[in-house]
Amino acid sequence: MWWTLLSVITGVLILVLRFSTRRRRRNEPPLDNGWIPWLGHAIEFGKDAAKFLARMKEKHGDIFTVRVAGLRVTVLLDPHSFDSVLNDRDSFDFTRIRNQVIQKVFSLQLTNIEPTSERKWMEQHFKGCSLSELSSSMNTHLHTLLLLHCHNGPAPSEWKQEGLFDLCYSLLFRAGYLTFFERTDNGAAAYEEFRKFDSLLTKLARGSLRREERRAVSYSQERLWELLSPHGLRGGSESSTWQKSYCDFLQQAGIDADMQKKALLLQLWTTQCNAGPAAFWLLGFLLTHPEAMEAVKSEIRGLSTRRDTSFQQPLNNPLEAHSTPVFDSVLSETLRLTAAVMIRREVVQDKILDMANGQRYHLRRGDRVCLFPFLSPQMDPEIHQEPQTFKYDRFLNEDMTVKDEFYKDGKRLKYYSLPWGAGKNSCVGKEFAVSTIKRFVFLALTHLDLELCDPEAKLPPVNPSRYGFGMLQPDGDLQVRYRLKRT
Repeated sequence: MWWTLLSVITGVLILVLRFSTRRRRRNEPPLDNGWIPWLGHAIEFGKDAAKFLARMKEKHGDIFTVRVAGLRVTVLLDPHSFDSVLNDRDSFDFTRIRNQVIQKVFSLQLTNIEPTSERKWMEQHFKGCSLSELSSSMNTHLHTLLLLHCHNGPAPSEWKQEGLFDLCYSLLFRAGYLTFFERTDNGAAAYEEFRKFDSLLTKLARGSLRREERRAVSYSQERLWELLSPHGLRGGSESSTWQKSYCDFLQQAGIDADMQKKALLLQLWTTQCNAGPAAFWLLGFLLTHPEAMEAVKSEIRGLSTRRDTSFQQPLNNPLEAHSTPVFDSVLSETLRLTAAVMIRREVVQDKILDMANGQRYHLRRGDRVCLFPFLSPQMDPEIHQEPQTFKYDRFLNEDMTVKDEFYKDGKRLKYYSLPWGAGKNSCVGKEFAVSTIKRFVFLALTHLDLELCDPEAKLPPVNPSRYGFGMLQPDGDLQVRYRLKRT
């Protein structure tokens, strides 16, 4: 009996090794299977993708294929060659990957909706008059919430202490929640459940949740679905909110009520997962780099219309009405250091990939392709000198104009930073996100006395599990104290 069992186990292992091991063919990228059958490099990839891919780049160069949980993923790290993937929609597709992710993370199936029609709807609501209305609403809510937050507890003129990440994330989330969903009664509860859900989202996406974590995620999902339920829309059937419009779009596509609430959670995460962390990093860099802080404050002081900084003028944003090259450079540098999207595609037909250096590589149908701009161009020392260092004027020319000329291998780069992705799957709401981040930081700098609790404090390290999921989040927080400025 034991010999029979041993024979079966041995046979299974042989089959696993046989069918999970692949050999590199002629003209294919360097292949690194790893030493664990089927899993390959999945554990190392999920633990710290940036560190792992940097090691693979040093070993293999700008293109290589790795085995990750049964998949073969070809990683392309030459920004000069990105368009060979981004512009070829016949050979590289994003639809199935997207559907698999939203099914796994949000229990959501949108089989009746073409990604192009959904993107078209999003573009209609994040451009032109719709964008202006959203931005005005967001500005009003940010102004109101910041003022209320400062009046909560001790007198506004007294110092309050808080973690900077929680301060930024909570205010921006609640302002966004009011803007998109117009819920005035459950914003705090939604934020609490959202943070619980978001903290486990990367494990959920990778299928590495422990039993108790799976229960916690399930509870947070159920609670958020309840809070976001279309039946609770304020304003009834005549409401013209962003949420109501989106639900109408889903209903017209034949999506039932159960899937609509799950789709709303997807949109909640998509619209709220980046602004709070980005504002934290931006303010954190300024607080820990006094020269940068003074340069930004000097630029703000020089704005021609001082009345725009008044709490009585919440809708006016002088950062949009005036040129602010220093502030814009600080934001660009912040995003370069902390935005870590992964651009993924499925190879839907055998493809010969033409690299910018003249090399050609064969990619197999069914494999995946991954671009990771965080590693290159954003952290590439050939493109950005001392890439690990925050330099507030990195994106400024000497004449204070925007610096947008960067080079690699002697050729000017089209892509020198890609915080919002690229191509047809770039972030639709990036203009709104940038405007929101700038407005929040402007309010914080002009209306608060804001300083580090410990003048020698440093920014916390990043949470390495967040690579590939948009804006990075800190592993810890930065304690600050603040109060309303005396007028």
